[in-house]
Amino acid sequence: MVNVTIDGKKVQVEEHTSILKAARQAGVDIPTLCYLEGVNEIGACRVCVVEIEGYRQLAASCNNEVQEGMVIHTNSPKVREARKTNVQLILSQHNVSCTSCIRGGNCQLQKVSNELGLFEEPYEKNVPINRFRYNFPLVRHEDKCIKCLRCLQVCEKIQQVHIWDFINHASHTTIGVKGGLPLNDTNCALCGQCITHCPVGALREWDDTDRFFEALADPEKVVVVQIAPAVRAAWGESLGLPREKATVKRMVAAIRRMGADLIFDTTFSADLTIMEEGSELLERLQHKDDHPWPMFTSCCPGWVRFLKGHYPELVDNLSTSKSPMQMFGATIKSYYAKMMDIDPDRIFNVAIMPCVAKKAECDIPVMNDAGAGPDMDLVLTTREVDRMIRSEHMVPEDLEEEEFDDPLGIGTGAGVIFGATGGVMEAALRTAYYLVEGENPEPDAFKDVRGLQGWKEASFDMGETTLHVAVASGLGNTRKLIEAIEAGEVQYDFVEIMACPGGCSGGGGQPIHEGKELAGKRGEVLYGLDKVDNLRFSHENPAIIDCYNDFFGNPLSEKAEKLLHTDHHAWRMPYERDQHLYEDEDYDF
Repeated sequence: MVNVTIDGKKVQVEEHTSILKAARQAGVDIPTLCYLEGVNEIGACRVCVVEIEGYRQLAASCNNEVQEGMVIHTNSPKVREARKTNVQLILSQHNVSCTSCIRGGNCQLQKVSNELGLFEEPYEKNVPINRFRYNFPLVRHEDKCIKCLRCLQVCEKIQQVHIWDFINHASHTTIGVKGGLPLNDTNCALCGQCITHCPVGALREWDDTDRFFEALADPEKVVVVQIAPAVRAAWGESLGLPREKATVKRMVAAIRRMGADLIFDTTFSADLTIMEEGSELLERLQHKDDHPWPMFTSCCPGWVRFLKGHYPELVDNLSTSKSPMQMFGATIKSYYAKMMDIDPDRIFNVAIMPCVAKKAECDIPVMNDAGAGPDMDLVLTTREVDRMIRSEHMVPEDLEEEEFDDPLGIGTGAGVIFGATGGVMEAALRTAYYLVEGENPEPDAFKDVRGLQGWKEASFDMGETTLHVAVASGLGNTRKLIEAIEAGEVQYDFVEIMACPGGCSGGGGQPIHEGKELAGKRGEVLYGLDKVDNLRFSHENPAIIDCYNDFFGNPLSEKAEKLLHTDHHAWRMPYERDQHLYEDEDYDF
């Protein structure tokens, strides 16, 4: 243990503790901009500087350790002056357009500037020209980048996708795309983790709120909205709603007040996905020599993009089942349109998702199997919906809860847990067990796949088969798992991958909270909803049963294959194009 004094407080902390952490343990707040614990501790912004008695130079508190007897001042006149100067220099190269910035009111640079009382900008402005094109779901504003390196470090260390890099030299050094490529020519997975870890508005998703409002105003369109499982655990955060008030039914009320014609729960199609994907797994197990192993889940478009871009030789391991979002889109424009006698060409399908990659997924050219244009027309992130609720001047807490529309508004607890890492696996195993054994297991029999560990594995007996499964979340963990599979170090039958750490709950489209990772808490909400649900098995969803009886017939039927499954080779990531892996050049995306 080391004894130090911080702003007059005597503190005892463990050896090798940073000054910043020691101060926080003492209840002393030191402002930061570039700091991300365990990821970016480089002192680049110089906002966290402190004065140490006996030292002439100020020290960055994030990457300097305490030493025995240190006397530290975190807000002395010398520190305040340096901190103000450092932030003013950052502002001189920053497009200070706070009123129109996507992060207005939720910006760390804005917060630090206000706390320091910076009401003037004394240095000459030298704002970079914004050269990025807005033709990709991930948008970068070069004129707002503060060179904190968070995006680069998250992409390198956590996700290991390696999209961002240093470009230019000396005082012109900044962050750009590795190799100088346009973003849409990279193998970016669109996980959005660079967005949620950017302290300012330099990164954002492509905004589709205007397109949604235009569709609502069009009397010829029937606007159908689906709400993803993970959204219900997060949508109230940036609106100041306590979790007990931020129910999905209150969100339904808000969307209906905006003017949506029909609102459904994506947990319905999560259950539909389990019926198809679970049946596909059992079919593959029965013809094991005809398929590559393991079978990978295919619900996460960020993961699918990552696999196609980095390990295209394993694409055939993916389940052919579409994601729940795309299954719902095809079902609405076929089964539901026929049942309700609605012209499918009038339907405008909108999904509210915790995800940026979903924006790319709905635009994949071959996702049009219902024959009425794209199966999904638009994707909105949780953040976009929260902004629309504010723009409509609603007070969400005052809204009365409202139900989803029938009959596709019914979902099960198994569908709800899709939003947490391990949830897809657990839901699939519940139904696979039933299909093999003819009876339901205990609902929590497969809870070993739960938890925030980046790579989990388990084995379960089903009939005469022992099923070996693995779950990974975060693309850095995914890379380790895939390379272990390719090296023959591990063998599995079924593998669930989610691109974002913690699964969809920690998705790149979720609300942003400085210095907080809330995937775990949001996941607990979803497991809590599953626990109290009267329906906890996808195969017991009455709407799913009716859907098969009235329209699809059986899982993996010809109609189900056409509408609910896809060919992952029918579109390509840039790496696949460069390697000429396919002769057909029709589909580049």
